Amino acid sequence: MSFVLRPEHITPPMAPDRARDIAARFDLRALPPDFLANPYPVYAALREHEPVRRMPDGSVFLTRCADLMAVYRDAQAFSSDKHVEFAPKYGAGSALFEHHTTSLVFNDPPLHTRVRRLIMGALTRRAIADMEPGLIALVDSLLDDLAERGGGDLIEDFASAIPVEIIGNLLDVPHADRGPLRDWSLAILGALEPTLTPQQQALGNQAVTDMLAYLRTLVVQRRQHPGDPERDVLTRLIQGEDGGEQLSEVELLQNCIFLLNAGHETTTNLIGNGLIALQEHPQARQFLHTALKQTEDDAAAQEAVLTRAVDEFLRFESSNQLGNRRAVKDTQVGGVALPAGTLVTLCIGAANRDPAQFPDPEVLKLARENNKHLAFGFGIHQCAGLSLARLEGRVAIGRFLQRFPDFKLTEAPVRGGRARFRGFLRAPFSVS
Repeated sequence: MSFVLRPEHITPPMAPDRARDIAARFDLRALPPDFLANPYPVYAALREHEPVRRMPDGSVFLTRCADLMAVYRDAQAFSSDKHVEFAPKYGAGSALFEHHTTSLVFNDPPLHTRVRRLIMGALTRRAIADMEPGLIALVDSLLDDLAERGGGDLIEDFASAIPVEIIGNLLDVPHADRGPLRDWSLAILGALEPTLTPQQQALGNQAVTDMLAYLRTLVVQRRQHPGDPERDVLTRLIQGEDGGEQLSEVELLQNCIFLLNAGHETTTNLIGNGLIALQEHPQARQFLHTALKQTEDDAAAQEAVLTRAVDEFLRFESSNQLGNRRAVKDTQVGGVALPAGTLVTLCIGAANRDPAQFPDPEVLKLARENNKHLAFGFGIHQCAGLSLARLEGRVAIGRFLQRFPDFKLTEAPVRGGRARFRGFLRAPFSVS
């Protein structure tokens, strides 16, 4: 039986009245099932009618691009530290609490500054450029396997296989040890959802415990046999800065977990969301196919085409939909007063479709110029690995389309069912 992909298989349409009804009663901790399939009509209603939405727990939910930018810029008024927020969620002293309150992304300076500087020292432009040949070889080997099989699953067999190897290489994790990394990552990041089941919490805690046990052994080995700190992030974190302060053992281990997790889910989603969006939007797919054909003899021009496309995929279906801050003093956002202690949710997915910032925001425009999306955040916490993520997306999507220009989904893709990280769990396809 043949499968015909229609838009409703991927992003089911939501009636305007339904979107307004959800927005009027919006509570991030009590989302109806149809919201997760396609949250964007609800985000649009919130932007229009209640852009600074006060939720039942007293926190606020922001949907306008300008408001998110204001919060990102003001690191003095809005903290990324999560001790106050995560203690009741995970339990102070739990494995999840210790991890998420020590990792780079959920900390303020000076810890954030020290760790970020060490990581960025191994993610220079030259270092990332040096990764490209190995990335191309990895992608081509995955495509060879898919061609031999006549297809597979876009997520399991392609999108998720790429960041596991790239991040494993950054920390020089032995290939034989990489099997559990994705499952650990999914469990730990899944625990960041607004609401948790006891099973999700237990899985997250166990994943942190297992990762720590593995990393302690890896760190001992790397101390005995250091790698090149210009390429090996783990060696760089262990050694610290010349003449500067070194990370404590807890800081070192927890930020290794952060690094192993940070690029897995988001990069998998970037690649999967992008390829599946092309199935849903045939005009965009035809545009990209034509642009790649026209530039096939000009590597720089082709790279520019793919870079713009990747940024548009990131804007249109942001891999990470939500961010969080806490007001540490009385302040205001969007003209609304926020007392000190207010928890703030930054809706990246809504801001990236704000018509005040992006013309025709609901249209996938792969040649969009001046695309200042917030998929990587902004300010001091902007994603440290954004250049690497763009490279992975460009190489993976570009080479996939060149190899399989007529690929087709053979079943309706299955969404991940999460509010914070937007992506797919499964997407079976054939190559012809």
